Amino acid sequence: MSAINIALLGMGTVGTGVVKILANNAHNIEQKVGAPVVIKKILVRNPGKVRNAPTDAKIVTDIDEILNDPDIKIVAEVMGGEMPSKDYMLAALKAGKHVVTANKDVVAKYGRELFEAAEANHTDFLFEASVGGGIPIIRPLKQCLAANQITEIMGIVNGTTNYMLTKMTNEKMDYADVLAEAQAKGYAESDPTADVGGFDAARKIAILASIAFGARITLDDVNVEGITNIAIEDIEYARELGFNIKLLAIAKQDDCGINVRVHPAFLPTSHPLASVNDVFNAIFVKGDAVGETMFYGRGAGELPTASAVTADIIDVARDIRHNVSSRILCTCFDHKHIYPVSKTESPYYIRLLVEDKPGVLAAIAGAFGAQQVSLHSVIQKRKVERSTELVLITYRVSDENIRLAMNTLLGMSVVSKVGNVIRVEAEQIS
Repeated sequence: MSAINIALLGMGTVGTGVVKILANNAHNIEQKVGAPVVIKKILVRNPGKVRNAPTDAKIVTDIDEILNDPDIKIVAEVMGGEMPSKDYMLAALKAGKHVVTANKDVVAKYGRELFEAAEANHTDFLFEASVGGGIPIIRPLKQCLAANQITEIMGIVNGTTNYMLTKMTNEKMDYADVLAEAQAKGYAESDPTADVGGFDAARKIAILASIAFGARITLDDVNVEGITNIAIEDIEYARELGFNIKLLAIAKQDDCGINVRVHPAFLPTSHPLASVNDVFNAIFVKGDAVGETMFYGRGAGELPTASAVTADIIDVARDIRHNVSSRILCTCFDHKHIYPVSKTESPYYIRLLVEDKPGVLAAIAGAFGAQQVSLHSVIQKRKVERSTELVLITYRVSDENIRLAMNTLLGMSVVSKVGNVIRVEAEQIS
């Protein structure tokens, strides 16, 4: 068969990786597809920028040069950002071209519109690289685990925050210092809000939950907390108590409906995710038939992300080779109840600074008891000037009740400061 021509939208880190993989593995890819896969054109913003990638593709700055080229069958969007990426992908689908993307922002916000355009125009729309970089997770959820009722997805899906929490744990660095180091190494942006605020992870878990539960989950449905309040004291107390702190993206489905959230959590050191360190990602999935599975690997970077993009290109090229398309349509077909985080339940870790005098513990225990919060343990820790630091672990309690209890504590004169309140992601506290 004659070559299958593709176009790249963007020639940054991931685009360069795609060019390298297609060049270095051209023979193997041709054997797997049954035809050569060739980059014909690359859309860039700055044609004068030097690009160190092995390609003879024509560099263009006008999207119409790609949309109006009948020889181009696949468009791979790797430029990032919501706009104009979304408009370019939509236009490509309407022009009858298959689209592959690594763009989590567009998929999370406009996925339904793009899927509908793909179905209407008998084209493929694939986005494996939008979550987890090089880790295969979209295709397993849509295909390999399709026979299952998925009940839970829990993952570490942001490498920047996982790197920071790992450094804080292993080297006892405080938040400000480890953020500065992450920025210096290029792991964190100059404005790190999307990462440390949990919003990057929130977009990814919205995509995964939509696929796993067959319902349209948007960013607005995700309750988001970041790691900006995590102190070295919390890290040390977690280790002392047998936990690691991780920023978790969690989606659960039960009889009450669906709950989706991103937040730091105390995770037992025995849990598989607790040992996922540095910039690595991992996604833990529970299904009624398969049981527990975990997908682990590099969640970002030039070649890991390009690996997923290129795999999607190969998949589409195979469809073209056999004259099929849209084999797997949008699976977000149900309307399901999204219940608020206030109705979720878990144990909690609480760090307080209180006055060091008789009767304080009884008053605090009474405030918790009034909101049906049962305390598993209360540990008196270090002295801070004239106050004492208390570390408390609760039994399972609703988020709503713990918030009511904390509001009561904040109004008590004996409580100097609420240091932190962090969920414990464990069914039971031993």
